[in-house]
Amino acid sequence: MSVSYGTFLPDALETCAHLDAIRPVKPHSKGCEDCLKIGDTWVHLRLCMTCGHVGCCDASKNKHATKHFHATNHPIMRSFEPGETWGWCYIDQVTLEFE
Repeated sequence: MSVSYGTFLPDALETCAHLDAIRPVKPHSKGCEDCLKIGDTWVHLRLCMTCGHVGCCDASKNKHATKHFHATNHPIMRSFEPGETWGWCYIDQVTLEFE
């Protein structure tokens, strides 16, 4: 399954300098890759918009999406929850809106 990375609200273009890191990605899994490996659970899922890694959110005890950012420096993730269209730039600390 491919995920469309969409377009952004104008204010996001003015505040995020890392939109060029976004790629048309294919999620690596349907759940948090790292939690699945260790047999753990998650609260919500996040998708890395550079490589397709699926990690758990910061409300999850393992915080694998943020750990993925620190390990790879891939700056932008988006929610991988049904119906949610927001994303986040870890470097600029700004919310992005995907269509």
